[in-house]
Amino acid sequence: MEVANPERSLVQSEAGSRADTWTLMGIAGVVAVIHLLTNGRYGFHRDELQFLSDARHLDWGFVAYPPLTPFVERMGLEIFGVSLVGLRFFSVVAQALAIVVTGLMTRELGGERLAQVTAALVVATSGLPVFQGTEFQYSSFDYLWWTLIAYFVIRLLKTEHPRWWMAIGASVGVGLLTKYTICFFIAGILGGMLLTRARRFFLSGWFWCGVGVALLIFLPNLLWQVRHGFISVHFLQHIHARDVGQGRANGFVKDQFTICTNLFAAPLWIAGLIYFLRDRRYRMLGWMYVIPLVLFFVGKGRGYYLAAAYPMLFAMGAVAGERWVASLRRGWRLAVESVLFAGLAAYGLFVYALIVPLAAGGPLKQFALKNNGDLREEIGWDDLVKTVAGIRDSLPPTQRDSVGVLAGNYGEQGAVEILGPAYHLPMPISMTNSAWLRGYPAPQPSTLIVLGFSREGADKAFTACTPAGHNGNSEGVKNEESEYHPDIFVCGPPRMPWPEFWRTHQRYG
Repeated sequence: MEVANPERSLVQSEAGSRADTWTLMGIAGVVAVIHLLTNGRYGFHRDELQFLSDARHLDWGFVAYPPLTPFVERMGLEIFGVSLVGLRFFSVVAQALAIVVTGLMTRELGGERLAQVTAALVVATSGLPVFQGTEFQYSSFDYLWWTLIAYFVIRLLKTEHPRWWMAIGASVGVGLLTKYTICFFIAGILGGMLLTRARRFFLSGWFWCGVGVALLIFLPNLLWQVRHGFISVHFLQHIHARDVGQGRANGFVKDQFTICTNLFAAPLWIAGLIYFLRDRRYRMLGWMYVIPLVLFFVGKGRGYYLAAAYPMLFAMGAVAGERWVASLRRGWRLAVESVLFAGLAAYGLFVYALIVPLAAGGPLKQFALKNNGDLREEIGWDDLVKTVAGIRDSLPPTQRDSVGVLAGNYGEQGAVEILGPAYHLPMPISMTNSAWLRGYPAPQPSTLIVLGFSREGADKAFTACTPAGHNGNSEGVKNEESEYHPDIFVCGPPRMPWPEFWRTHQRYG
């Protein structure tokens, strides 16, 4: 009879874990390569242009978001210059890491390779995570921090070592420097503690050290908010009212299935939630999903806000699914696995065709542009800047010597600031978000090229306005700029004195 060898078993287990990790990294690597090969196809998105602008004016806070994302974008500018692929590199890395961490969560919950691969593939083929690899957005990093926090909570509950609160606190602090909606996840963490036996950690010094770490990391931004009258709160109130008024919060429940997750993975994450809530040790993670879900639903948040809470559900659902299929006969097991992976792949192909600029032209590009408004918003910024430069060059020398470019939204402002130097355009003037905080130039220009205003709005705000050009794009794509801000004007100074004009024309967007 062969005698068991514990050391050999341990070596085999470690070798298996390493192989599983390499498999997860392989999945993440394939996804990263797809993004790196396609991210240079179109142009910058409106939001990316705002991040690029703010990256050139670093501070401990910005009107629309905390400081981490512009700081990362500044690093991208220093390393890659104004490069689409280079500046989106960090978003690609964040998505790849989220895929790997999801697989590691699955392993911590007891999942073998099948479960780990399944959970990782669900993240790799879900709508929002895929989108986050195509653009530089704060949601890319926010998704990673939520996933890391869930991983550290699993480690905490599995090992019973309260020192994991330090890692949780550090992740929360960095999350607060990324996107304020992480406060809803914090509510889930605290509520989950109160509603489960994890409440015992309130008496742990490690918990309060973790709270201290989070607050210490967040403190510079908090002080910035205090100095600026909590301007981001006013911004968020305005944006929320706009979203509700425009119906952007509609379809919240549907978005949980079609945007936040792979539609075919619905049984997995639903099972994950049920198993978390039924598991005495890990029940806290179930509440970490339910509480933000209820808060976002009641508060009319946008559907994608909750996307980062799903990796932990994928992980537990994959573990439960793996154990279930293991109890089936071989034929049934192969059939279930085949149907699952075929469904994930089919929906994943649809997601990539819709979101990722896979084709430089042809029917696939037309399909993506027709159905994806974010891709349409990446087209036309170079055309806009070139048109503005042409208008500037057509002015008489007396006007050209004292001309300014005033932009109505942050996309136009960012485009002129980032792409305008190639045409020797002046630094744009903008009243939107953090550009308003930076103020207007001195001396003030006597002639303004005005973007992003209707004819009525331009005449009301400025003197002697005349149409001077059209804001479109060479591909004839209909997007926000060409549809809602089609006209460019040459105007005189504001009708009010500049200080009064600036004080009364602050914009949030």
